[in-house]
Amino acid sequence: MNESILLLGGNGQVGQEIHQILAPKYKVISAARPRIDLTQSDSLRQIIKEVQPQIIINAAAYTAVDKAETEPEIATAINATAPQIIAEESQKLGSFLIHISTDYVFDGQQSHPYQETDPTNPLSVYGKTKLAGEIAIQQTHPQHLILRTAWVYGSFGKSNFVKTMLRLGAERQEIRVVKDQIGSPTWAQDIADTIAQVIPQIPEISGTYHYTNTGVISWYDFAVAIFAESQKLGFPLTVQQIIPITTAEYPTLAPRPAYSVLACEKMSQVLGTAPPHWQQRLRLMLQDWLSKYSSL
Repeated sequence: MNESILLLGGNGQVGQEIHQILAPKYKVISAARPRIDLTQSDSLRQIIKEVQPQIIINAAAYTAVDKAETEPEIATAINATAPQIIAEESQKLGSFLIHISTDYVFDGQQSHPYQETDPTNPLSVYGKTKLAGEIAIQQTHPQHLILRTAWVYGSFGKSNFVKTMLRLGAERQEIRVVKDQIGSPTWAQDIADTIAQVIPQIPEISGTYHYTNTGVISWYDFAVAIFAESQKLGFPLTVQQIIPITTAEYPTLAPRPAYSVLACEKMSQVLGTAPPHWQQRLRLMLQDWLSKYSSL
């Protein structure tokens, strides 16, 4: 395969998984800070023109959900303006654009899984800027795939829910976790695998898709599962009690969707199989993380 791929956000938890899976098959040029600053449009345009990739994968985002409420300009630059520029340059080159988005484009008021065609209504600056990025791509470049995902965790990257729980579980005897937010935990490696599987099918599969692992759970129940699985694997834990609390008891700057379950049938048809269950993938991620484990 001769396709050259420009991977933006290659140092993030999803980006590193994508690079690891695609690098043996394709010529992958990974661009991330400090080499590229997504708030600087000239630098972004320049690297795309220099590389002239057949495929651009945008795994970069401003993901500090609460911080975005106080830094809307930076969040907008990275989540909305940068995708617009990427789409413009991609369209000029005739390259295909794969862009990773989020469940936060929805308001979480539904009680059944969100379809790709359901109305969006983001609650937070993060969600609004990510939706603006989606719209910019849709209006600029028809040869794109927007992949919405949710509750992402993995071995790479600085922080995610699993890593945070393991750190707190090693430090504290008691942990309080929100019980009334519902979603589907998703292993970053599965997102990367999905992207690898769809690349041979571009550009026919252009459009918006959802992808998460299967199974529906609360953050509290996910925390319980993390500790149960990690205990079996011998992670050093001191936690004795996990206490379920409500969202109201754990106020955050940015409101979260209460229900984040995404319907993934459209992508399952493309892949020819349903996504694996979150519990099986959590076990694999913890085994992987344990092999890399040095300090939490």
